[in-house]
Amino acid sequence: MGSEIEELKQLVAQLQKEEDVRKLQYTYGYYLDKCLYREVADLFADHPDTCVEFLGGRYNGKEGVERLYVGRFAKAFVNGRNGPVHGFLLDHPQIQGIVDIDADGARAKGRFRSMMSAGTHESIKDTHPRGLVQWWEGGVYENEYIKQDGVWKIFRLRYFPFWHGTFEKGWSHTKPNYVPFMSKTYPEDPAGPNELCENPMLWPDTRVVPFHYAHPITGKQVAEEDLRAPPYGEDPKSSTPALVLSKPKSEA
Repeated sequence: MGSEIEELKQLVAQLQKEEDVRKLQYTYGYYLDKCLYREVADLFADHPDTCVEFLGGRYNGKEGVERLYVGRFAKAFVNGRNGPVHGFLLDHPQIQGIVDIDADGARAKGRFRSMMSAGTHESIKDTHPRGLVQWWEGGVYENEYIKQDGVWKIFRLRYFPFWHGTFEKGWSHTKPNYVPFMSKTYPEDPAGPNELCENPMLWPDTRVVPFHYAHPITGKQVAEEDLRAPPYGEDPKSSTPALVLSKPKSEA
């Protein structure tokens, strides 16, 4: 009986860690919905290997995180304030979360999906820099988390926006490079990333974001060529190289 109780305690502790990480990611989504960028930045770990990867750019350290959210996003969407502006929609639901805790219990990995709806109400078309616009976006997160001082924090956030589409025409008519990739780094771009990522992707590019976990039955990772997306009927080698998840410098 004693061993069964101990096993149950360990199981509950493991499930609690997974739920804590999942709750952290959901909290991120709710803050991001309402442009609460300072609250978003405060969810990240104060660690030299902390980063955010977004649209082909990597923002390093807590300073880089703040430069992206408190600087770039706040300026572009809400005129630099912390919080929403009337008539601007930017919902980021966090769904399909798969969380795995590392063996040491102090780090974790998570994969989540977001299906974003965004745009402006016609009443602000003349006052918001975006004018009158409405669009859809779908993407996947492959994140890492770290426990600092007993609290789970976001360590490395990698968001891959798979596709964008206007509400009127949908994703079948989206122009390539609909949202331009990052092209200049900080400080040349005051709100830019510290470095550029290799082989960024955006619709109609449909390469697979690598999974942090192995197949639950076979125990194998997806083959590299199967992560690619060649033209229909062509050899996988004709595709852009498969995506590779970056590692912290301490693990590279």
